[in-house]
Amino acid sequence: MVNKRWYKPIKIFLIITLNLIFLKGCYSVLPQKIGSANVSSILLECRQVKHELGKSCIPRNPQRIIVTEQDSLESLVALDFKPIATTIPNRAGEKIRLLGSKIEGITYLGKESQINLEKIVQLKPDLILGFGISPQEYQLFSQIAPTVSIKFIEGNWEKTFKQIAEVVDKSQEAEKLLEQYQQRIVKLKLALAQKLGKPKISIMRFYTDLEATQFFNQLSFPAKILEKLDLGIPLAQRQIANSHVSYNKVSLERLDLLEADAMFIALDPGSEENFQKYKNSPLWQTLNVVKVNKVYTVDSGYWLNGSILSANAILDDIVKYLLSAS
Repeated sequence: MVNKRWYKPIKIFLIITLNLIFLKGCYSVLPQKIGSANVSSILLECRQVKHELGKSCIPRNPQRIIVTEQDSLESLVALDFKPIATTIPNRAGEKIRLLGSKIEGITYLGKESQINLEKIVQLKPDLILGFGISPQEYQLFSQIAPTVSIKFIEGNWEKTFKQIAEVVDKSQEAEKLLEQYQQRIVKLKLALAQKLGKPKISIMRFYTDLEATQFFNQLSFPAKILEKLDLGIPLAQRQIANSHVSYNKVSLERLDLLEADAMFIALDPGSEENFQKYKNSPLWQTLNVVKVNKVYTVDSGYWLNGSILSANAILDDIVKYLLSAS
């Protein structure tokens, strides 16, 4: 009896293998001269790209890109690409509201942690791109299409954005977008300083399926953006922050750690019930930031991680809640 646990991986492996055999058979019946010409043509039409798992020869103008998560999807959309497929985040909100019509009609490959390989084969991509692709996934993906794995640096998303731009030969476009972003930072930093000084900001996250919650420390994506605006996180949070991860868990008993001039709460889809438990706590009501009504709920789809579009969306929220509402 076949073990059902292994049935799907075996089926996918067979599909990939049969496709490769078919392609190999097609090429083997061609005259040697034609085969050589085809190889030369392919080499001329692709670029060698180094990445964390090796080298890949990718098309100079890829048309059927698949991304393994939505942060790299965001970067490509910002560079005027429209990938044909992506995954659904394991917990955080999607970037649908952020990307809107730019990803209309995109195919979903299941959760990030359970990518549908069979569907990838059917879609016939010419490039597969993603953050932190495992060596095992890389071996499988590379048999389907040229694959590039990029190391995500949460505290330096600008560098990651540039790396993606290099892969798809859009470095100049990326530099222009980053320059516009920096100009916006300079103007907003001045406006905040004139109106608010240097307020301290707490950033929280509530999960859908976990009771635990957390605040984001100085290593996180949103905190790095606030830092550029001279909006730091509270000193108490800095003092207990883990130097290896970008967040710290916070219990109801330690809500005092959240005290700040303003608080942004990133809600995962369906996490409102967990958030309500904290709001109902008497300890929550003792926070001055709650008393002065400076607590703002935001979308975890772009507050937790992201690239140039998410960073600009966070700036939009800063303007909306800290400048316009003050």
